Amino acid sequence: MLQGVIFDMDGVLVDTEPIWDSIWPECCRQMGLPLPPDSFYTGGRGMSGEVYANYVHSFFPQVDARELVDTLMQMGKERFAQGVPLKPGVRELLDYLRTQKLPCAIASSSSHSIIEGNLRCTGLTDYFDVIVSGQDVTLTKPDPTIFLLAAERLGVDIRHCLILEDSLNGVCAGHAAGAVTVMVPDMIPPNDEIAQLYTCCCTNLLEVKAMLEQGKL
Repeated sequence: MLQGVIFDMDGVLVDTEPIWDSIWPECCRQMGLPLPPDSFYTGGRGMSGEVYANYVHSFFPQVDARELVDTLMQMGKERFAQGVPLKPGVRELLDYLRTQKLPCAIASSSSHSIIEGNLRCTGLTDYFDVIVSGQDVTLTKPDPTIFLLAAERLGVDIRHCLILEDSLNGVCAGHAAGAVTVMVPDMIPPNDEIAQLYTCCCTNLLEVKAMLEQGKL
């Protein structure tokens, strides 16, 4: 029986991944850098902190990767302050989980300020009992630490948690944590390798809600 639900944020709750992808070229132009290849965006989804800085450095060794990431984050905060769209089914699923008295957490690689800002502008703050940011852990997705910490703070067994993720790194982290892991693809479709790691794949959060109601999760 499920004891709690842990959500990723970008690409699961809010439709911000296309926004991040649009900010990167602007950031590169501002710093006089060439645009990264398409593979750059795919490989880095779900990373944060030093892991992400090291990843960025592998593509942009000519600059201080931390400065580049900080510039990107500031541009993201300014853009998100204008409002962010919700993914389909968010409110319906959260309302259902509330009726079931299932505690909810966010475990996102984004900073606390970005997470809290997105929750405020979308009116979702009160739905979540716990927020864990990439700033709270040393190792980030695909490492499972962020999910293990979220479950610990919820006071539930990670093996009885449902994790909702859109990224390949996030699915790997959920699987490694030992949770029930559902992929809700956003910009990256699942491949055969990742399909071996998730419990199931849903088109959107409305489908997740339907599966919960039917006792399939």
